[in-house]
Amino acid sequence: MKEEKIIKQVSVFVENKPGRLAAVTEKLYEKGINIRAFTIAEAGDFGIIRMVVDKTDEAYKVLKDAGFTVSLTNVLGVEVKDEPGGLYSIAKTLADANINIEYVYAFTFGRDKALIILRVDDISKAIEVLEKENVLFKGKVE
Repeated sequence: MKEEKIIKQVSVFVENKPGRLAAVTEKLYEKGINIRAFTIAEAGDFGIIRMVVDKTDEAYKVLKDAGFTVSLTNVLGVEVKDEPGGLYSIAKTLADANINIEYVYAFTFGRDKALIILRVDDISKAIEVLEKENVLFKGKVE
């Protein structure tokens, strides 16, 4: 099922000034929500904190209730070996299928694995194309 291959990402729009990341992460810490992966995209006076957390719905509610501008976004989690060419094989497969990667971030885990988080313009088609390549999807980041 495609829904099992999709990860819900929490995105928070914040001012680009000291203490904003601390304010966001404090709210998550207070509720015992663990951040599994994150990235920050800066755009002048503002930024977007994108996170994969262990309690997505709770994180969304906590941050929204605290007054943050927050949204949930569907992304893909693709597991690859932690070796040269892992990202290339995914990027090439998607490019060959004319699927645009809007952004990507990654982290390593275990001894030889990496998880690539991808936001693409056609998530259903991306799943279909990557499944043909026997890509291992992670619907939850543990």
